[in-house]
Amino acid sequence: MLNLVLFGPPGAGKGTQAILLAKTFNLVHLSTGDLLRHEIAAKTELGRIAGELIDKGELVSDEIVISMIESRLKKPRCTIGFIFDGFPRTVAQAKALDKLLTKHHSKVSVMLCLAVDKGELVNRLLKRGLTSGRCDDLEAATIEHRIDVYNEKTLPIINYYESQGKYFPIPGVGTIEEITENLTSVVKTIYDKPIISHSHK
Repeated sequence: MLNLVLFGPPGAGKGTQAILLAKTFNLVHLSTGDLLRHEIAAKTELGRIAGELIDKGELVSDEIVISMIESRLKKPRCTIGFIFDGFPRTVAQAKALDKLLTKHHSKVSVMLCLAVDKGELVNRLLKRGLTSGRCDDLEAATIEHRIDVYNEKTLPIINYYESQGKYFPIPGVGTIEEITENLTSVVKTIYDKPIISHSHK
């Protein structure tokens, strides 16, 4: 199987690149935010618990998120693996994901990290805020705080995957096509099996 972890700070373009990589390599795109919304909309037991926590303004526990991911892993599919978009966010989550994948006779193949400097990220998110309506994209100070929190929590995760030889930083600047090409090139170097391509080109 081919399992990618796509990481990067807010505004790095993870969502866009995850969708393109999923199409190119025939992967299931797993975004924890999408999973939460799906489980809540489907009124599953996990969704009910998560919804109650969110309504109280509390964070959904790692156990619930991992359970949602496992539920998705068990579903029938015709893909060769998964791309995890913005997950894991902590070393504890990374270890939990490794344990879960091992249980399903699989593992993380590579961790791709989009690298973008802080000034560029702030500019991107301020522009996004003009059209997205997201309140956390409207104030530079709020955005900078989110980036600082990301940087504080990310370094241990980078070290975790780097110690396994799976960490690959990719410049997150340039055209969407250029960034996709750089990401794709890295994946092809570490995945030596024939790929059923569903390219967006």
